[in-house]
Amino acid sequence: MHILLTNDDGIHAEGLAVLRRQFARHHSVTVVAPDSERSAIGHAITLRVPLRAETVGLADTTQAWAVSGTPADCIKLALKELMERPPDVVVSGINPGANVGANVNYSGTVAAAREAALAGVPAIAVSIQGRRPRHYAGAARFVVKLAEEVHRRGLAEGTFLSVNFPDVPAREAGGVSISRQSTSLAAEHIDKRHDPYQRPYYWQYYRLPPRAAEAGTDTHAVFGRRVSVTPLKCDTTDYETLEELKNWELQGVFRQGR
Repeated sequence: MHILLTNDDGIHAEGLAVLRRQFARHHSVTVVAPDSERSAIGHAITLRVPLRAETVGLADTTQAWAVSGTPADCIKLALKELMERPPDVVVSGINPGANVGANVNYSGTVAAAREAALAGVPAIAVSIQGRRPRHYAGAARFVVKLAEEVHRRGLAEGTFLSVNFPDVPAREAGGVSISRQSTSLAAEHIDKRHDPYQRPYYWQYYRLPPRAAEAGTDTHAVFGRRVSVTPLKCDTTDYETLEELKNWELQGVFRQGR
């Protein structure tokens, strides 16, 4: 397989390096990642300033570029300009901090995988619980096997996988859960502070929901020390409401508005 690796933590992030080393044992690897951290940037792309891609020498012979833009920019640039042929699978991560529940909407890690899926390339977003995880290696080994399965079996058009790991040794994890995305919101906090000139500023942060998250969800699996694998779709249409809206008298409302 030919694997394209990216992330939202920067090209020198530990999680990316662990993935690269694991994949490089049996597969060819290209790295196209942001030149510095772009966490929680979502699916932003760069339009008003030029993008730059600089080749980077890594510890092995992996071909690598550091890009001045977002994770989604990295995928666009890799597929359209930097790579001679499309990769077999795109893997984004390993992100420190679980991307479960509402976090999926903010995550640059997830957005990179979504961008690949939009372009028709099978993709996996990978995250691990905790701000300073210790057990990247076991997660990376699993991801290699999962990517091989994705390459062999394929994914539905516009579908990609979001994988979240508890930060425990593989032997202590409770197994793998095929989970749906939780609707639980993180506990959000905003601290109001003052700079030396007494001007107010605000520091935003969050904590993941408690262990009581609903069974069957990504959040419940990770807090239960299980690996969560969640299929996500690029098409976010609510088809049930779509049919309901067809019964609304919206044409008349539009004409009245004129």
